[in-house]
Amino acid sequence: MTTPAERDALIEAVLSAYRARDPHGEIRPSAAFFDLDADGRARSFDAALEARAMEAALDPQGLSTTARAVLARIRSAG
Repeated sequence: MTTPAERDALIEAVLSAYRARDPHGEIRPSAAFFDLDADGRARSFDAALEARAMEAALDPQGLSTTARAVLARIRSAG
């Protein structure tokens, strides 16, 4: 069982933009996600939705950083 402070730190790690990649360049899921219980995962999801909405609201094109990263990978693959 984790303390509230430990859970908050795990949620922050899950929300981080950093994602490790495997030797083939595939993005690996955040290890912190697997250390959270169901409630912590739900809180992470809700916090991610809120963060992406704020990012998109501040972006001139209405894109979140996640959307920009996905588009950049699609464009570089083509």
